[in-house]
Amino acid sequence: MIAFASHPASFPSPKDAPAFAKVPANDTNPNPLNVNNGISTPVAPSVAESFKFDDMEEALAAFSRGEFLMVMDDEGRENEGDLITAADKITTEKMAWFIKHTSGYVCISLPQSRLDELDIPMMVPNNTDPHRTAYTHTVDYKHGTTTGISAHDRALTARMLASKNSKPEDFSRPGHMVPLRARPGGTIQRKGHTEAAIDLCRITDQPLAGLLCEVVNDDEQGTMARRDDCRRFADKWGIKMISVDMIANWRASHGDSAPAPTSETSEPQEP
Repeated sequence: MIAFASHPASFPSPKDAPAFAKVPANDTNPNPLNVNNGISTPVAPSVAESFKFDDMEEALAAFSRGEFLMVMDDEGRENEGDLITAADKITTEKMAWFIKHTSGYVCISLPQSRLDELDIPMMVPNNTDPHRTAYTHTVDYKHGTTTGISAHDRALTARMLASKNSKPEDFSRPGHMVPLRARPGGTIQRKGHTEAAIDLCRITDQPLAGLLCEVVNDDEQGTMARRDDCRRFADKWGIKMISVDMIANWRASHGDSAPAPTSETSEPQEP
């Protein structure tokens, strides 16, 4: 596996942010990831007559930099888009943006081995969820947090769940971060967002801990964002959009390797 970046991403200040992460201080364009290649306002949303996903290699490069990806599952399954990012690179600012632009029910995908290390059991003994989403006991990181629900506290909890240095006693139960158990075979075994998050981390040689949350429409009903809604959202914020099938196909043809970094791949910048 080839790593794109060797250090956790920090949210850069507007002054020194690279083109993919410029955010005005007044938060008029609050995307902590990659706002339209530095454009100061979101582009007008549009959906091409012929829908298409983005390039997989470009998406992997973006993910390795700590950016969010929009990931769609099959239209015959949940037909929903999740924003997914690497847990070890999440910052308070990015978590705040994440919560604001999704349902806010942020989950973290972890392998069974990591859940065992942290003594985090399944939420219920008999899972009757239609898609068998493997929810576990919710947790909060104990040190340096208060209520557990703030963007700061959830970001810290996520990073510490991804950290090999954390121990079971570092977390209180129940909490506000929702770990999900990923199947060992990833998207090849189960084509869900839980497995997609882990596979993206695995392919880009990052700690196996991926944050994910469903995207909902900004309407009075808070309806689920479907394919074209997600395409508009991704275009508006300059986020790469791929599918769970694309991740599974990549693993089937490339294994768990990522493309070599290009000149566009940059080290995360400190604030």
